[in-house]
Amino acid sequence: MDVRSTPRYLYWLFCQFELITCSYLMEPWEKVLFYSFNLAMLGLLLYTTYLCLACHASSAFQLLCSFLGNPGGNALSVVK
Repeated sequence: MDVRSTPRYLYWLFCQFELITCSYLMEPWEKVLFYSFNLAMLGLLLYTTYLCLACHASSAFQLLCSFLGNPGGNALSVVK
């Protein structure tokens, strides 16, 4: 992909998004509310995913370390 065509491609993707969501029919203030809500939901989804993945990865790493003979704590406390 050429660097010069990147803005055109992003604009094309945005136009596709507006067509799919029918937001091209909205008034400007409705678009602001719609996009704000969508961005807020996307942000909350990414933040929650980050927290859950970090918690699960930490628990899995502690469990793996306890199985490999490096007891960082009791194995039962890791499972709980």
